[in-house]
Amino acid sequence: MNQDTPVDGGPRRKRDVISTDSVFGAPCWVSLTSRDLEATQEFYTAVLGWRWRGVKLGEHFRIALANSVPVAGIAAVAGMWQMAVAWTPYFAVPDADVAVARARERGGTAAVGPLSFPPGRAALLADRDGAAFGIWQGELVSNWEAWRRAVPTFIRLHTRNAFDSALFYGEILDWASGKPGCCEVEYEGDEVVLRSKGEVVARIDSGAAESAPDPSVRPHWQIHFAVGDVAACARSSEKHGGSVLSEDETEAILRDPDGAQFTVTTHTKP
Repeated sequence: MNQDTPVDGGPRRKRDVISTDSVFGAPCWVSLTSRDLEATQEFYTAVLGWRWRGVKLGEHFRIALANSVPVAGIAAVAGMWQMAVAWTPYFAVPDADVAVARARERGGTAAVGPLSFPPGRAALLADRDGAAFGIWQGELVSNWEAWRRAVPTFIRLHTRNAFDSALFYGEILDWASGKPGCCEVEYEGDEVVLRSKGEVVARIDSGAAESAPDPSVRPHWQIHFAVGDVAACARSSEKHGGSVLSEDETEAILRDPDGAQFTVTTHTKP
């Protein structure tokens, strides 16, 4: 993608281009690996109302649009590349090679990359407890502020020890480093809260079990999407081949037909 590639129906102007340097350390994108592209598009259109456009990466990839804003990526490569079906958050970094090296030095693993995906570079990693996450260096797919307002409410890491995980990610992503623009870390009881430019962008909770038979109890990042009607999304999920793992008036944990887990919530502020 270059600076003139249409994103929301019109050309991108140079002043609209934002790079990872401006929001480093913060979540900047979410992506889903799936097996069946058409079925995945149909499900998320029904549940979340998304529209779609292609990308130059090829026929197995799509960008999801909410109110014309790019909000998520879909890669139907789970079977082809022997990857897990899952939603994954990506964090902005100024240098992907440095971030990958830091992760490895601290006990994390690099599953893929860094690889070139113009207009940037990406890598898929796992932390010490096995929770998968990605890093992205370069031009952001969507204006960060517009992306934050459009759909993703926040992301939450369910992990074995929140404080230990915060140290791991902080050393890789320069959280609380004192550098201009870095993310701030706060401690609220047993929870770690991450802020970027004053906004809560992630939370880290303790209590996940590494050897739990249920994957939803193992350490993992959970993506929360803001919706107007949680119950309607849950019923639509069931109608279109997904399932409802839990539900209350303000939040539901859903699983799509391929098995990827995500949350819909009426909370506009985490």
